Amino acid sequence: MTKTVECTTPDETFAIGERVGRGLQAGSVVLLYGGLGAGKTLLTKGILASLEYDIDEVTSPSFALVNLYKTGSFNVYHIDLWRIDERVDAAHAVGLEEILEDPQAIVVIEWADRLRQTPTANQVIPVTIEGSGDEPRKIALDFGEQMNRESV
Repeated sequence: MTKTVECTTPDETFAIGERVGRGLQAGSVVLLYGGLGAGKTLLTKGILASLEYDIDEVTSPSFALVNLYKTGSFNVYHIDLWRIDERVDAAHAVGLEEILEDPQAIVVIEWADRLRQTPTANQVIPVTIEGSGDEPRKIALDFGEQMNRESV
């Protein structure tokens, strides 16, 4: 089941992230697809806001590759694969297998198209964001059977 939402402001994109975040559980993986400036990190900030994390502490992990945010209940791993060479196994380069072994992990992956295969997890939610700059964003969320699409 895919739901597409149009967002005309950054606040609306952030709010979609909050709604996605409220449906996540330990073992969830959110796969973010979209170009530069599409709003992947902003959507991630919304997810973390829903988990009661200080969004001023949330930054793009484009140089660090992985940022870990410890909320009251979860360890949120924010991964950015933009700088991983396409010839390298991106999942291996960031230690995704070990991250997914964390029983309190929620994983958010920017540039998920760089993965060679979809991670195995309890809940995998692909999110595609189209648009950049001042353009409205079209955000497509694929819920499968795992999440209540009415919450977004």
